[in-house]
Amino acid sequence: MFPFQIRPDRALAEMQELGLKLSHGLKTLSEIGDIDVGATEKDAVYTEDKVVLYRFRPLVENPKPVPVLIVYALVNRPYVADLQKNRSMVRGLLAGRLDVYLIDWGYPDSADRFLTLNDYINGYIDRCVDVLRRRHGVDKINLLGICQGGTFSLCYSAIHPDKVRNLITTVTPVDFHTEGDLLSHLVRQVDVDLLVETMGNIPGEMLNWTFLSLKPFRLSGQKYLDMIDTLDDPVMCKNFMRMEKWIFDSPDQAGEAFRGFIKQFYQGNRLIKGEVMIGEKSVDLENITMPVLNIYAADDHLVPPAASRALKKYVGTKDYTELEFPGGHIGIYVSGKAQQLIPPAVSEWLAKRH
Repeated sequence: MFPFQIRPDRALAEMQELGLKLSHGLKTLSEIGDIDVGATEKDAVYTEDKVVLYRFRPLVENPKPVPVLIVYALVNRPYVADLQKNRSMVRGLLAGRLDVYLIDWGYPDSADRFLTLNDYINGYIDRCVDVLRRRHGVDKINLLGICQGGTFSLCYSAIHPDKVRNLITTVTPVDFHTEGDLLSHLVRQVDVDLLVETMGNIPGEMLNWTFLSLKPFRLSGQKYLDMIDTLDDPVMCKNFMRMEKWIFDSPDQAGEAFRGFIKQFYQGNRLIKGEVMIGEKSVDLENITMPVLNIYAADDHLVPPAASRALKKYVGTKDYTELEFPGGHIGIYVSGKAQQLIPPAVSEWLAKRH
């Protein structure tokens, strides 16, 4: 016997209710208008190739003198850090009197096929850092890296410690071979040389579906079922569509940079071995002697906590702080809990190391 019984009258009532919700939902979706993203006014202060360095307009008259540069991943778009007014890590940092900048990598195309990790780290990031140093008249800036951008920030800080005053990493992979790292187990089976030689740039859509496949029921099914219950609320519906827009706004990856990142980090796990080469520069995490704040997410399925917490064992700084966020990889940017916890913690931590 089945452990439950299906009553025809109840099943019919549920189907009628579902049909009514979908009918109302179509009306809501047709009326919510354009899906706007990016809540905070900003100005482009430097451009190079497809890269744009933005300064977010301060919310106070006299922000703190040492600026914060946000380095985002090459995957997806950085506006997730400023999705909407009540879900914006950027606005939270600005409210803490910080002067906030962000690197937007743009959308690589065939002209960028041969960009390397060296071009990104010792090229674009370094020149953006120098722009900030000149604009603010400081020798060192504060660096805040997100996900892969955090790994880039680690590499940059190890190679250029004389330019980084304080380093913040968020959901950043460091040890790429921890036991529970499903993404790493998958990527290690890929013939990345064949992939890049065949495709050139790596389609962002292909990578996005790879990430979604790690939690297929939740990310490709259940969330849409859950959405049905909010279709009569235009505000919640628009919030949902903002996240959908970001999730599927996936730039292609420059082929050579992708090859270098997968082979050196995911497959070779060279970062913790001190064997990563960025151009002619080697990356030794012991060279990171500036204060470090490492923020990780307890329920992260893309960067498991162990992959981030490994940083403590390898950096050379004596001023190392960890902060656990009680949520997942995306929630650390956009959830209500994140807005209350992360920006105030970063602002307070930096204030003590002014």
